[in-house]
Order: sequence, then C-alpha cells, then structure tokens
Amino acid sequence: MNNKALLIVDVQNDFCPGGALAVEQGDTIVPVLNKYIQHFCDRGLGVLASRDWHPPETSHFKDFGGVWPLHCVRYTEGAAFYPDLHLPIEAVIISKGMDPESDSYSAFQGINSAGKTLKDILQENAIAELYVGGLATDYCVKASCLDALDQGLKVCLLVDAILGVNVKPQDSEDAIKLMVEKGVQKLIFEDIKD
Repeated sequence: MNNKALLIVDVQNDFCPGGALAVEQGDTIVPVLNKYIQHFCDRGLGVLASRDWHPPETSHFKDFGGVWPLHCVRYTEGAAFYPDLHLPIEAVIISKGMDPESDSYSAFQGINSAGKTLKDILQENAIAELYVGGLATDYCVKASCLDALDQGLKVCLLVDAILGVNVKPQDSEDAIKLMVEKGVQKLIFEDIKD
C-alpha cells in the first residue's frame, strides 16, 4: 500500500438522496471521490472504505433508545455502497456499527472480513498518511479523522469530498474547525502532489 492510503467513509445508499438518513446532496461528492480513487489506484496506493453495518436492533436507532432512524442495516440495499462509487476490487472494506450497544462512528471501531481492525491493517502496511473523504463530515468523518490522529497518523481531510448531516446548521463547519485545531490538514484534489 506504500505509506499513504485513501479512506472513504460510509458512502452508502442510506446516506445519499432517497436514503433513510440522507445527507443533502450526499451523492455530489461521489465524482470527486472517484477522482481520488483513480489517483490512488494509479500509484499503487491503498484504498479503504468503511460502511455502517448495523444489526436490525441497536441502541443507535430511535426505536431502541438512540437518536437516529433505522439505516444501513446489514445486507439491505440501504447499507450497500452508493452504486456510482467506483471502489476497486482490491479495496479493503471496514464494517462498523455491528455492536448493538455502541454507536461506532469511527472507522477505527470497525473490522475487515478477516476480523482485523483498521489500526492493524494500517500498521501492517506501514501507512503513515491517511486521506479521508466521505459522509458525514460532522459524525463518522470527524470521528475517523480524530482517531487517526490518536494513532499518530498524518491526516488529510479531503474538503471537496465530504458533506455533513448538519442537525444544527454549523455542525460541519464546527467539525472541520475542530479537526484542523487537532492537526488535520485540509486538502482539495488539486493540492495533491503525488
């Protein structure tokens, strides 16, 4: 994977227009993410994608004491990756939110199909820099970026390839501000120098 990798956070049907917990215009970041995917693949760099993979009953959902409507229930159409997202066949899929007692916003709380954590996967591949885009800025993107910093990684936030839920109008702006204060670097596609 070289020492850089791309992490795409939760670009799933339920978070895109028409989904159960849609981010407004969430699908508009997909063409930009596809450019990043192509760039990383062309250079032999790793591509990882996280997904919410909830059980039907979880404390994360309103019906069971949480704050969110039913969404991204594993093996449903809503939990599938957005069809226009061009994930390569070798992309590492990280599933999270499987514990019915935990919200698990961060990709670092997920595992791959072999049961390995994101931290383990990155360490095994000597990844030092993580480039992060996806949905939603104010929840899973923020949590994943902050956890990546805690792991000692250099974290680049792809600000042209993120959008937020914005339960409160300033939520995404506040999330970006917090991430930058903690040490995340903001980037757009044109900033990438190999």
